[in-house]
Amino acid sequence: MTVSDTCAPPPSTGSAVSSQPDGKEWPPLMVCLDIDGTLLQYDGTMHDVTRDAVRACVEAGHQVVLSTGRAVIATKPIIDMLGLSSGYAVCSNGAITLRLDSSLPDGFETIERVTFDPTPALQMLRGQWEDAVIAVESGDVFKVTAPFPDGELDGEQVVVPWEELMTEPVTRVTFRSPTGTSEDFLDLAERVGLHQVNYAVGFTAWMDINPEGVTKASALEQVRRKLCVEPANTVAVGDQRNDVEMLEWAARGVAMGQAPDEVKAAADEVTAPIDDDGAALVLCSLI
Repeated sequence: MTVSDTCAPPPSTGSAVSSQPDGKEWPPLMVCLDIDGTLLQYDGTMHDVTRDAVRACVEAGHQVVLSTGRAVIATKPIIDMLGLSSGYAVCSNGAITLRLDSSLPDGFETIERVTFDPTPALQMLRGQWEDAVIAVESGDVFKVTAPFPDGELDGEQVVVPWEELMTEPVTRVTFRSPTGTSEDFLDLAERVGLHQVNYAVGFTAWMDINPEGVTKASALEQVRRKLCVEPANTVAVGDQRNDVEMLEWAARGVAMGQAPDEVKAAADEVTAPIDDDGAALVLCSLI
């Protein structure tokens, strides 16, 4: 499938707005997109129709903002894959916000980085799951209790003693297990009382812990204000529990078809699953 199969021809590059079928003009939108399971397939590839639909939204004058749990180092290749040379991206579940600018040496600069003391959360989680592996994120370096499997953490991993996990403020704590389930980790979070932080449990036994009040939505709200986009002109697409606040925040929150039920319940609508390019269908409805 190509973008032309589902989208009208995109307007010329640089247009401030795009046209609806009745001839009226869309206002420029802030389009917030999760990456894994939304834009990227589970094997790490991106279908051409999805990439082309993102680019068509940019050409239509909309502000495309990637919003991901990925660290900066793992987000940059997706920025490059999509050809995003300006705008913003939200990383580490809202703890880090980037301003994209292709004229900069790295193609971006960090404009917001929210950290927290991981000690209370780590103390609550210690010994709660026998084979758990824990990482704390500090820049592009992850201090870990043991190596994570290849492909799960992009960036340098440094194995450290438990006590060293708590020596400095971090942007995120990650707690994972090869034997648990997402339901196990939801029960664990409730049992140990993770109330002074924000946490999100993934599709498997994977839990990300962020500073209290920091979510994708909190970071996106700051970006919205920088862009001077009206709240009614926000769209978000995501597939996992760390997308719930983002989908509730957006005027049009769209859950992917394979999302857990609680994610679908938080959304205004549900699109097709990732295998059927559900994100592309949403993007094509904007141009």
